[in-house]
Amino acid sequence: MQIIRDIAMLRRAVTALKQGGKSVALVPTMGALHDGHLSLVRMAKRVADHVVVSIFVNPTQFGPNEDFSAYPRDEARDAALLAQEGVGLLWAPDVAIMYPAGHSTHIEVAELGADYCGAARPGHFDGVATVVSKLFNQVHPDVAIFGEKDWQQLAIIRRMARDLDFALDILGAPIARDVDGLALSSRNAYLSSDQRAAAVAFPKALQAAAKAIAGGADVDDALARAKADIVAGGFDSVDYVALADAGSLERLDVFRAPARLLAAARIGKTRLIDNYPVD
Repeated sequence: MQIIRDIAMLRRAVTALKQGGKSVALVPTMGALHDGHLSLVRMAKRVADHVVVSIFVNPTQFGPNEDFSAYPRDEARDAALLAQEGVGLLWAPDVAIMYPAGHSTHIEVAELGADYCGAARPGHFDGVATVVSKLFNQVHPDVAIFGEKDWQQLAIIRRMARDLDFALDILGAPIARDVDGLALSSRNAYLSSDQRAAAVAFPKALQAAAKAIAGGADVDDALARAKADIVAGGFDSVDYVALADAGSLERLDVFRAPARLLAAARIGKTRLIDNYPVD
């Protein structure tokens, strides 16, 4: 597996991969890889001839009180996992490559980024959209794979690709979950053993709410019950639990398909997100 840190070398390598009409899939990550990330890689291998994975902990999507400096980093481990999966190229730029001196351009996400995690993390999705657009321009993939765990992010990237005329397909990969239902996340590593045991209350409450809404329950009642169950299960607070249109992310007071139940909650110093389809 090639590990590349220079844009000119990256472009030459991708051009070589595309020789003979071969296709390239991009899997953008911030490292600290787990089975959820590897499921994206496996999906990418199914839909393209070659897979490029990027690892870049993007400072512009972290707020001033968030965990950028503490975010887990272990490139050697990550590279070994990717090599085992048969990844051909790892794009691992540093901050000076991604944001050289004088960098002053960014993408501003409008209504799709204003609610949910965007309300709790101002500027977060502007940072995500900016770095992802740079990755698309650097790699020129035919397809990019993103996890459905961050459904709002996926919706924003799909809209950005459409609005800015990126010539690639955006595919969402199903959420990878632990055996007890908790969505796999790099931030799960921050949980103590007691917090990890309590965290299962999060997916259980959301799954129950999704089932209730699909069965005809009042939406507001189901959301209130989910919030209460999450806190009763050991979480300190709930940022939001909302029923949203799966495409536009509009909040729904009355169920209509396709819809997604979106949520974020805090346990200790860790903020977890999750979502379930409602159908």
